[in-house]
Parts: sequence; structure tokens; C-alpha cells
Amino acid sequence: MINKNIVIRICGILLFTSLVFSCNNDRIYEEYHGLKNLSWPIADTVSFDIETAYDHKVLSTLRIKYNQDYDYYNLYVRYLVRDSLNQIKSNELLNLNLFDPKTGKPLGSGYGNSFTQLDTLPLKKVTAGEKIKVQFIQYMRSNDLDGIETVGIKLKREMD
Repeated sequence: MINKNIVIRICGILLFTSLVFSCNNDRIYEEYHGLKNLSWPIADTVSFDIETAYDHKVLSTLRIKYNQDYDYYNLYVRYLVRDSLNQIKSNELLNLNLFDPKTGKPLGSGYGNSFTQLDTLPLKKVTAGEKIKVQFIQYMRSNDLDGIETVGIKLKREMD
């Protein structure tokens, strides 16, 4: 008969080993801003200060965490990149589908009542070592967007 403590130790070692080998080193920057009252007021700009100290291709993504209280199927977001002198380097309007327009099912990943939808950001005209400010402004013409929980950005190395 196998000792119960030995089985628990072996399972623990296997779990630890899988966690160590599943971690990768491709993340450069990741930050999220939680929104008060799970709502994004029209006057609130969500900003991220990033130092672009990298020398390789970067994949950047906008991450919106939302829930079933969100009233629309999509989300318009103004995306701005400012340099260290506060001059605008990029200014684009993004359209993210949060729910399938036909079925109403939430898109993205998640469980329960919360989901996260990703969209690739066109982070261009930025050089390595530059300090930038990335800003997001909701453009839905609604004073408060209920159901938006967090806004985040992630930069990671693009694998060649």
C-alpha cells in the first residue's frame, strides 16, 4: 500500500514543476485600472505611463474586463499615445465587440458574470527607451458605462 504522504508530496512536486515550466518571460509591461462602481464615466481617461525599454518586436493589447450589466454589444474607445513632451503620436478610435451582436453571448474569456475581451493595439511610431503615456477614453456617448470593471494594457515580446 502506498503511503498517503508520499502521494501528496509527489503531487505537490508535479504541480510546482508544472508552474515553474509554464511561466514564460515574454511579458514586458502589464497593468490594470479598476473602475469605481464598475462604471466608466465619460469624463474619465484611463492612463498608463510606460517606458519602452525593449529592443524587439512588441505585441500590445487592450484588455477590457466587463460584466452582464453592460448595455451594448460593442465598445468604442479612443486610443492615444503621447510622448514625454505630451505630444500626440497616435490617435485612433477602436471598436471592440464585447457581445456577439446576433446571439448576445459574451465574447472573450471569463467565467460567471465577468469576461475579458482583448484587442491588439497599433502601438507604432514608438522607439525603444522612450517614455510614453497610453490613454483610453470611452466614446460611447453615454455618461456612465455600467458593467465595465477594469481597463488594462499588456505589452509582450512577439515571438519570431
